[in-house]
Amino acid sequence: MKKITFLFALIGGISFGQEFLQPSDAFSHKEITYINLADGTELQGTIDDIDRKKGLIEEIVIKDGNGKKIKLKPEDVKSMYLMPTKMNKLTKMMESFHEVNNYSDKRLNNNLMGQGYVYFENVPVMMKKKRTTMLMQLLNPDFSSTIKIYHDPYAKETTSLGFGGISVAGGIDKSYYISKDAEVAYKIEKSDYKDKFMPIFQSCTAVVDKYKSDISWRDLEKHVYEYSTTCAK
Repeated sequence: MKKITFLFALIGGISFGQEFLQPSDAFSHKEITYINLADGTELQGTIDDIDRKKGLIEEIVIKDGNGKKIKLKPEDVKSMYLMPTKMNKLTKMMESFHEVNNYSDKRLNNNLMGQGYVYFENVPVMMKKKRTTMLMQLLNPDFSSTIKIYHDPYAKETTSLGFGGISVAGGIDKSYYISKDAEVAYKIEKSDYKDKFMPIFQSCTAVVDKYKSDISWRDLEKHVYEYSTTCAK
């Protein structure tokens, strides 16, 4: 019975490129971190510390090859690749399924993403009617050419499903940040997604016709993926 339960859990954990990545909040202090600064400088080093305030990155401290500490504010960073600490056996097993050569955003480093790194970039964001910038994790690197989905550090989760103490279908975040056509990112939430669906996808008849009669927050990944593969510019 345990083997059967594990098999369902294994199948439930497989991602075939059309799902959002799981957000990461703890990162390796041993693996190399790759950072592209706003001034064009490229840095490599290991994480010494990451300071957060209410879930948002406030400061990053890395050590370079000589052991020198470098402190960076979010505004100093254009983008970065960080290795999560929670790279469990299942994730390692699933790496071979990841579409490392099919990232729609050609700016992404296929090699690093295929190794399990996660990608953050400095994003202009509307937050409580105020425009600001934040370092945010991109959750749909496989299909982000037109619509980008970013992790909301304040997001709550829906209920997960499980059997025998093992989670088969995890809860999903109730909110994300979304940017379409490189515009300023804004928050979308489960509670108002049906109202936001048409403004986001109305330019894609294929997606609208397929899903307009049954708009579900759990299908957001499918909506974004199918928009990217059928209607993206």
